[in-house]
Amino acid sequence: MHHYVRVGLHGEVGRFRSTDSARYPRGRRVIVRTARGLETGEVLSACDTAAAATDGELLRAMTPQDHLLSQRLEQRRGEAYDACVALLAERNLDAVLMDVEHLFDGQGLYFHFLGEVSPEVEALTAELSEAYEAKAQIGRFAETLTEGCGPGCGTEEAKGQGGCDSCAGCAVASACKK
Repeated sequence: MHHYVRVGLHGEVGRFRSTDSARYPRGRRVIVRTARGLETGEVLSACDTAAAATDGELLRAMTPQDHLLSQRLEQRRGEAYDACVALLAERNLDAVLMDVEHLFDGQGLYFHFLGEVSPEVEALTAELSEAYEAKAQIGRFAETLTEGCGPGCGTEEAKGQGGCDSCAGCAVASACKK
């Protein structure tokens, strides 16, 4: 059984194969495994047509313990955002932090910036990732919105698979292939 699930800070929609073959109702909060790691998502609909290509696995419905962990990660996300903004100001770095995303498995901490990210800002996010015991990733929010992931966005030339799986152009191109 496959489902369309909304995941991530930017609400990307992907097709996920249910590992237990269960049919989950619309709105159900679930745990999925994506290329980035374990993430929470919301089921949009079941998909009756089987497809070889998926965006990952739908592992299970969220349990009460999962909801508690998600709340804890949300709090840490806010703390990471505040710490990053404070360090940017303290070091007089000209960067605009849009948001921070902490993956459910606690392994990924994504910093989403508006515009270009200097090497100094990259070093700052590395410091923060050590403090939060997660691997830091940097996203260029505005650039992805306006230009996609780069040359060939949404085409076979973009990473050879129709894109990066993190911008709207590639998501649309990928969905059209399924």
